[in-house]
Amino acid sequence: MRASILRETSRGINAISTVDKLYEERMIFLTEEINSEVTTGVIRELLCLEKADPKKEITLCITTPGGEVTSGLALYDVLRGLKCPVRTVCIGTAASMGAIIFLAGNKRQILRHCQVMVHDPLLSGLSGSRKALELEKEALKLMESRAIIGGIIAERTGHTIEEVYEKTKEDTYLDAEEALAFGIATEIADRI
Repeated sequence: MRASILRETSRGINAISTVDKLYEERMIFLTEEINSEVTTGVIRELLCLEKADPKKEITLCITTPGGEVTSGLALYDVLRGLKCPVRTVCIGTAASMGAIIFLAGNKRQILRHCQVMVHDPLLSGLSGSRKALELEKEALKLMESRAIIGGIIAERTGHTIEEVYEKTKEDTYLDAEEALAFGIATEIADRI
């Protein structure tokens, strides 16, 4: 069920969804698992807002379990390439690729009781018998993804790649204070 608010216009009283109202305020929400369909929708919204006003800040609120590396990196690249400033806000758990997208913000706020989770990329979708060379190819792709993701975290937090790899070798959950101390967040916020 989508919530609506009433708004009085020259044509009378109209109902507008809360999603549309927040979009007018330049706020977008990423609350689903990251895949090509979700990122395409978010990218479309970002580009429309940039075109409407390339100097005005966009806020991307994030709570996601993560998802596909390629889709997440595409969204990261678009966020970093926008002309307008981007504020990312962690409003729950920004996990895995959600944490990487969170890092794309010029300003990265985390609500006081929220968390970020970082880890090395996972190899998923293995089923059935695989040949040695097929597994080797998958492992090389996985290590390439690890290097890209580790590089982003290092660049955005100011840590060395070795420090990042130490942090991401396991699922590492960081509360707001820890995310701020590690440089993933730039500010703890009490409100959006």
